[in-house]
Amino acid sequence: MASPNTAPRGDAGGAGSGRAAALAPPVLRLRGLGWRVGGATIVEDVSFDVQEGEFLAFIGPNGAGKTSLFNLISGLNPATAGSIELDGAEITARPAHARARLGLGRTFQTSSLWPAMSVADHVRLAAQAAGGGSYRIWRRAGGYARQVGGALERTGLGHRAETPARELSHGEKRKLELAVLLVGDPRLMLLDEPMAGVSAEEVPALTELIRSLHREEGRTVLMVEHHMDVLLGLADRLAVMHHGTLLALDTPQAVMADATVQQAYLGEEL
Repeated sequence: MASPNTAPRGDAGGAGSGRAAALAPPVLRLRGLGWRVGGATIVEDVSFDVQEGEFLAFIGPNGAGKTSLFNLISGLNPATAGSIELDGAEITARPAHARARLGLGRTFQTSSLWPAMSVADHVRLAAQAAGGGSYRIWRRAGGYARQVGGALERTGLGHRAETPARELSHGEKRKLELAVLLVGDPRLMLLDEPMAGVSAEEVPALTELIRSLHREEGRTVLMVEHHMDVLLGLADRLAVMHHGTLLALDTPQAVMADATVQQAYLGEEL
């Protein structure tokens, strides 16, 4: 099994491919990252680098520590051990909003949309937060119309701009969450189970949207997902979490063929 610092394979569609990516400083660097709550160890000694333009996917059964790791990276929970660097800057002690201002964006397993609020208003509020402006400034600037419109068109929701969130399908809600993320122009995107609740008919379009954000726009993506067919078509590298530790990290083919991974998950669903 390759080391945690293995460069991404092949062409990631942006700056994260080939020799240039291997020589560039990592977008994200974790060293010995851990989280203990009381006497329980939730995440332990996780270390890896993520190069610009890379797509790193995480798998593992429920309770393996995948979302907990995302919570540490995004600043939702404080690390109790180790360090996190974003573009070479130490961010371990910085709050979530400060990390967002540095280009780290995050979606969650469970949707937190306001049912009665329109699609466009969700994105307008996100644009206001990303811009750090007051409501008065936001109104004078035309409500960030171009920024909001661009995010809606990019995610295929332009025709649903005035639709209340409660009327959206699960797939459209996931697209709205991505639109909310995109107005902040994140360099590093953490996507936590974006296919959760999405119908089989909507999965291909959502997968293609995520693929285009990565390959066409060169965005760096970390994603937790249980749809292995989706991950195998997107990921440059695959990370396996097991009891809060990083069990394996390599190309998808190497990870799926690894005897340690097979033994650890014999009879368990990835």
